[in-house]
Amino acid sequence: MTNFNVAGLQMALPNGDNRAAIAIEIANTMQRFPWVQMIILPELVTYGPDKKHAQSMPGEAERGYQELAAKHGIWLIPGSLYEQAGDGIYNTTPVINPQGEVIARYRKIYPFQPYESGVLSGNQFIVFDVPEVGKFGVSICYDMWFPETIRALVWHGAEVIIHPTMTGTIDRGRELVMAQANAIFNQCYFLDVNNAGELGNGRSIYVGPEGDVLHQSAEQTEVVPLTLDLDRVRETRRSGTLGLGQVLKSFRDTPLHYPCYNQPRGESVALASLGPLQMQSRNLTLEPTPPSGTQWPPRV
Repeated sequence: MTNFNVAGLQMALPNGDNRAAIAIEIANTMQRFPWVQMIILPELVTYGPDKKHAQSMPGEAERGYQELAAKHGIWLIPGSLYEQAGDGIYNTTPVINPQGEVIARYRKIYPFQPYESGVLSGNQFIVFDVPEVGKFGVSICYDMWFPETIRALVWHGAEVIIHPTMTGTIDRGRELVMAQANAIFNQCYFLDVNNAGELGNGRSIYVGPEGDVLHQSAEQTEVVPLTLDLDRVRETRRSGTLGLGQVLKSFRDTPLHYPCYNQPRGESVALASLGPLQMQSRNLTLEPTPPSGTQWPPRV
């Protein structure tokens, strides 16, 4: 049995510098659950959704998380940070190993447009190895609304999807369905850790490789320690979900080439007819995207 112990930290924190509170919560978690090997934080929990805190990477905030990972001897996924890269800003998740080394950085592929204005899209999928355990993929919030992103991570070998989130909007219930669906479609663990308080409406969800909900949080601060069994992922993929559908094998073996992936997107008359991606106005027509720096809902 290949087990791995993770803890999701759903925290009710304000919009501002939360580094001290996060460090205390990590220390308390490790004192209470010393067997935990990885801690996962929500999206943009460090400072909230204010792009004025964007930093280059490596930078001050990331280095602080590296020190925490090394101090506690854990894998640390510190949600995400706004990364300043030249003149551009990305929504970026560092992956930090127990030695305090940043082994990868994932830039969110689908910023929540038009609300997350001024944030650029990443163009690389990140899958990393936890030695003697398995492969983990990283996704951020709105990415999971696009099933291609999770399937691409699984195509690269991911058995566990780590998914920091900042959702405070009325569509959170739909995201809970998507978390289960992505786990079922891809026969993987899906760990969706949301903010609470000012930065989100909680309801973090942790799903097993057959779509079973391991735990769903309420809307307050909550630490969720879980033991993942990576052998369960491998057996589900081998013998089928509930002993039935061998989904990934069928996806691998089909002779079909999907036109939406193998032809230019501009060739779709249906998609072209949708019009531009813009902010909706009061009269239900579309108006231009707000300028960079405009306040937007706590969901990115």
